[in-house]
Amino acid sequence: MSIRDKTIGFIGLGAMGGGMARNCVEKGFDLLVHDIRPEPVERLVAAGARAASGLREIAETCAEIVTVLPTGREVEEIVMGSGGLFDHAAPGTLVMDLSTIEPETTDTLHETARARGFRAIDAPIGRLAWHAERGESLFMVGGEKADFDEVEPLLAAMGTTIHYCGPGGSGTRTKLVNNFLAIASCQLNAEALALAKRFDLDLETTLEVIHGTTATNGQLKVNWPNKVLAGDTEPGFTIDLAHKDLSLILGAANSSRVPVPVGAAAREAFTLARSRGYGGQDFSAMADVLCDSAQIARARLGEK
Repeated sequence: MSIRDKTIGFIGLGAMGGGMARNCVEKGFDLLVHDIRPEPVERLVAAGARAASGLREIAETCAEIVTVLPTGREVEEIVMGSGGLFDHAAPGTLVMDLSTIEPETTDTLHETARARGFRAIDAPIGRLAWHAERGESLFMVGGEKADFDEVEPLLAAMGTTIHYCGPGGSGTRTKLVNNFLAIASCQLNAEALALAKRFDLDLETTLEVIHGTTATNGQLKVNWPNKVLAGDTEPGFTIDLAHKDLSLILGAANSSRVPVPVGAAAREAFTLARSRGYGGQDFSAMADVLCDSAQIARARLGEK
């Protein structure tokens, strides 16, 4: 029996999980879904999934279970806690966690799974919510190679790029390194664009220069023209979530005795943005935070 012939449990149908679950259904996977909110469950049922009565039904029904959860606390409670998945699942059940969480929690997930006769994969998500909607996510995967081979078709239904990073915990740690650069670059971009606005430079010309040198970066070149520079700060990835990830990065770096002073400064800039009410906006809106703080016009393409 192939994985496509099995019922897959899917827990967490938020901005990322909802789109990925729908892509699985559209590509022929039988999904049993659960979320604390009824609305995303109803949308997935309308798309062809089945609603679970709760965690116990998923644990007892599914040999492979996907979790996309906000923090490590939910992973601990839902997977390893009292009444959670491991309390009701059959031996050999595989839990694939796509959440961005503390490496220590991911390590505990793998250790607990082994001790109790289960299997675990950590496969945090790269890219943004609109990529998830279009089935274009990127995954960084940690776990046993045989388990990765088993779930690879499921990951391929949700994304276009899949990296096997190594043993358990490698996916989570790779995600933190990636997000460190992606998020910290937003603060640097914001400061640079605010300076360009203060200098009264033409933004299009300035960006042409930047993109023609090694100063450019993926956020500024790929994401920002479609988001803040177009006046769209509806969240694909919020400032609040970016702040959460920076906190995870600083904690992991501290535990590993790696100094990250730029990361610490970026986290405090995001803390300031949250304190001023920008937390629910897209993390590219850090450009607006800087321009508003400097009392200059916001950086927008096509505007003089």
